[in-house]
Amino acid sequence: MTTGVCCVPVSPVRAESFHKSEMTSQLLFGEAVEVLEKGLDNWIFIRCLFDNYEGWITRSHITEIPESIAKEKWHLASDWSNEIVFQDQPMYIPFGSELRGLKNGHAEWGKYSWSFKGNHIDPAITKRNEKTLIRLTHRFINTPYLWGGRSIFGIDCSGFSQIVYKSLGVPLLRDAYQQATQGDGIGFLQEVKCGDLAFFDNAEGRITHVGILLNEREIIHSSGKVRVDRIDSQGILNTDTQERTHQLRLIKRYF
Repeated sequence: MTTGVCCVPVSPVRAESFHKSEMTSQLLFGEAVEVLEKGLDNWIFIRCLFDNYEGWITRSHITEIPESIAKEKWHLASDWSNEIVFQDQPMYIPFGSELRGLKNGHAEWGKYSWSFKGNHIDPAITKRNEKTLIRLTHRFINTPYLWGGRSIFGIDCSGFSQIVYKSLGVPLLRDAYQQATQGDGIGFLQEVKCGDLAFFDNAEGRITHVGILLNEREIIHSSGKVRVDRIDSQGILNTDTQERTHQLRLIKRYF
């Protein structure tokens, strides 16, 4: 198995091997992949080791690393934007980037080396409580919605829930309908705890949206931008327009 790691701040993952193809997801700095196929014109088909999501990325955004480093535990960069020194030059990586292979502030990735002295999160010991959830989710307030996005600079609804949960050491799948297959069902809004996920469907009954419940009355989600809105048993009410924007389908708990 050939394994690699994302060596740029954010790399688009595309449905097909050309730049105009749909961006279905993103890799953040430090996230590890398995290389499944080498295509033409500097494209490779990869599987992200964190969530098994597959797609095409630009070859230059990945550098090969040993499988042992690709599968080791990691900390996450915890500031909104984090400065590292990559190949003796400054680079700014987003919240949630993986500090893979970092020891005593320095890491070696094959032909590349980098250093980091900033703040970080250890997902294995992060407290899963309301205070932590509020702090993590509100870092993203006003981040613009971006289809396929997973970073503080642009994020979609399931990317938002996935990155927040990643910081808590809870692995979620990539898309909303996939995340809805995980966790334990909660019957009523009155029973929710901060951090439960609410899922919403369209007219055809397909789950198309997810948000993080703050309590039985409020939800934070990426819709236009990351925002806090009201929620009731029917769904989401936009706090600015008072319009109902999403129809509630189910609620899940993961810890």
